[in-house]
Amino acid sequence: MRDHPRLPTSPGFWRSPLRGPWLTSVLGLVLLTGITVLFVTGLVSYAAYNPGLSPVNDQTPDKGLLGFYLFAWPTDPVWLYRLTQGTHVTLGITLIPVLLAKLWSVVPRLFELPPARSVAHALERVSLVLLVGGGLFEFTTGVLNVQLDYVFPGSFYPLHFYGAWVFFAAFVAHAALKAPAAVRTVRRRTAGRAGTAERPAAADAGTLVAPRPDPPTVSRRGPLGQVGGASLLLLVTTVGQSLGGPFRRTALLAPHGTADPGGGPNGFQINKTAGYAGITAADTHEDAWRLVVTGRTGAVRLSRAELLRLPQHSASLPIACVEGWSTADQWWRGVRLRDLAALAGYDGAPPDLFVESLQRHGAFRHAALRANQVADPRSLLAFQVNGEGLSPDHGYPARIIVPAAPGVLNTKWVSRLTFGDL
Repeated sequence: MRDHPRLPTSPGFWRSPLRGPWLTSVLGLVLLTGITVLFVTGLVSYAAYNPGLSPVNDQTPDKGLLGFYLFAWPTDPVWLYRLTQGTHVTLGITLIPVLLAKLWSVVPRLFELPPARSVAHALERVSLVLLVGGGLFEFTTGVLNVQLDYVFPGSFYPLHFYGAWVFFAAFVAHAALKAPAAVRTVRRRTAGRAGTAERPAAADAGTLVAPRPDPPTVSRRGPLGQVGGASLLLLVTTVGQSLGGPFRRTALLAPHGTADPGGGPNGFQINKTAGYAGITAADTHEDAWRLVVTGRTGAVRLSRAELLRLPQHSASLPIACVEGWSTADQWWRGVRLRDLAALAGYDGAPPDLFVESLQRHGAFRHAALRANQVADPRSLLAFQVNGEGLSPDHGYPARIIVPAAPGVLNTKWVSRLTFGDL
């Protein structure tokens, strides 16, 4: 039967003169670096939640051997999570045009017949399907989590975590098969030939070069300029949410970008309002609210006035969120967590800490902190920020603030602290 050019399985169906090994190789090498950084920073972000510490923090309890790398998240430098997660989110958004261009450049291969000409070809096809599906899934769920407070069916954390491993496994397999050839293709391409369309030759059978290409309307470098421009635009309109300061006004595509909300000492980004969390004025009224501190000496109930009479300390710390946004350093003041551990009977090295919130709605109503986080002198149960009492949306009457910890572990509206091994 004659090859029908109207079907995508026919090489003649694909007419663009821009597709070819050189364009595909350049895009692939960019993704090789970018996706590797994305994967590593994603694993680091997961480790920052300290999921090995307590089931409370573990959003993927069946991870098994995939949690082999987990480690005690450090408290220095204080901007560590701000850097790693800001890089993860900003780079992921910036790479979207590159990913889409790469998919466009290889789409004819998804329709090649026969499906497998050899074992190596079969492995390449399988890795390509997993790569395309996994890439679209990871980027889609990531963007939905950042932009829309996550609307994808199922829990974001396990889906994104397991999806990342499947995607990266396919990515490694595909890179091992194709990266050497991609490097050779880019090296062979001279500057003089970079602006011309590639022509098929006998050795090009089964490649991406169109056998009957349409007349070119743009040079070979044209698509790279368009992709680079789109990526640069996304970078400029996103990265400001992590950099802060005047750059925040450029973060037009970031949900927590633009100017700081409100004004005054409490006028900086929040992720969860008191109303959203179900916190009422009756819950936090000074006459009614009590902090319960539990440890070796049993349970102690402390009013806000009693807590304010304890030695107060200050720390300049940012808040950084899994969604990629962060605040500038804010000046927090309150009681050191290690002093509260001593009050609970731990005079020496403090233990791990389980924190409970008044929060009624949303995730992370409870959180666990490691002993090294509790011991840091900058880790506070904070009552003030920037010289003023906490606002309801920032956690009044008391909140946790820990250096370098993800924002969700800086629990707001704290009601109980339980010290001891978790």
